[in-house]
Amino acid sequence: MTRKNTVTVTDNRDGASYEFPILDGAIGPSVVDIRKFYAETGMFTYDPGFTSTGSCESAITYIDGDAGVLTHRGYNITDLAENCSFLEVAYLLLNGDLPNRTEFEGFERAITLHTMVHEQIHKFFEGFRRDAHPMAVMCGVVGGLAAFYHDSTDIDDAHHRMIASHRLIAKMPTIAAWAHKYAMGQPLMYPRNDLRYASDFLHMMFAVPCEPYHVSPVLSKAMDRILILHADHEQNASTSTVRLTGSSGANPFACVAAGIASLWGPAHGGANEAVLTMLTQIGTLDRVPEYVKRAKDKDDPFRLMGFGHRVYKNYDPRAKIMARTCHEVLEELGVKDPLLDVAMELERIALEDEYFIEKKLYPNVDFYSGIIFKAMGIPVSMFTAIFALARTTGWVAQWNEMITDPVQKIGRPRQLFRGKDHRDFVPMDKR
Repeated sequence: MTRKNTVTVTDNRDGASYEFPILDGAIGPSVVDIRKFYAETGMFTYDPGFTSTGSCESAITYIDGDAGVLTHRGYNITDLAENCSFLEVAYLLLNGDLPNRTEFEGFERAITLHTMVHEQIHKFFEGFRRDAHPMAVMCGVVGGLAAFYHDSTDIDDAHHRMIASHRLIAKMPTIAAWAHKYAMGQPLMYPRNDLRYASDFLHMMFAVPCEPYHVSPVLSKAMDRILILHADHEQNASTSTVRLTGSSGANPFACVAAGIASLWGPAHGGANEAVLTMLTQIGTLDRVPEYVKRAKDKDDPFRLMGFGHRVYKNYDPRAKIMARTCHEVLEELGVKDPLLDVAMELERIALEDEYFIEKKLYPNVDFYSGIIFKAMGIPVSMFTAIFALARTTGWVAQWNEMITDPVQKIGRPRQLFRGKDHRDFVPMDKR
């Protein structure tokens, strides 16, 4: 970033003026550098949710919500999802460039050799109730990895950071699939080195020891795309949580466990679960017009889930790819499910109805991913866990970038205090 111009802030109480530099990024809005704001003015800025605050410099992911743009390292998400595998995108996020064939084969091999987890981690799963939410299991198990892989927790060592990053990306599918298997009461399936990343995950999710399981190429490709489309999304709540946790010097396993906990919140990672809840509420095709009418009524509390996006004010650039993938999966499986019929009718209406078009309430990535998971037979409780599996790549890339940023400091937000300013202490027998 280069400095260009300044912003002048005038305190109307005493007429004092202060100048702060404007910093320009490669693309997107400029920012006002307020690092010296408190030192010069004696005041803090106030920004609940930090929605108007740039918390870091980053060269990984760029979003323009108004234009419907999402890029990773300068590459459009559509080009990546159409032409790359998930591990190619993972390499890009971590290293800054797409790999050549030799680089990719080395990276894929490194990830494959780390997919196993320490055998004692089996016992972790046995400590959870069978009905434990997979995200609760993942929080515990991922946080516990530091106890088994403490040979890669020196955050000041570049080699340690690389090994920890590879381990997290590699082991997350195993941990997520085992959380599912444990809840099902089925044997935990080990990863297979002869399968690619997405296929290996599906095999661990659905295979059983008593018979061979063939991974459908269509479903494998669909899962690969889902992982790509969820790999990173700039400074969202969970990514900011990973960065904030990492700013204290915490080990990478603890940082990613914190990210999982943040993602678990229904306002962040639970959107595709909400889609299935909505479809269940509607129930049948004949009730779709009723609920569409309710969705248009601003006085009705009912809302269509999976339409529109809080960041993308135009359209979600990931949705078009996900829509095509969704239809490919439904055709491949040939499933007959009333809820999927409801979903397809809602999609048709949203793409044709003037009300939805005018308000730009297009189906988003969560709408289609929820339908795909439903069709594949993946339980709703696993939806956010798969989101966490995909986002781990973005988390470790963002964590690595933060660790090597020379200006990064431990996170320490300020507050506007509105409590009691002074109270005289009263002994208990006089209260």
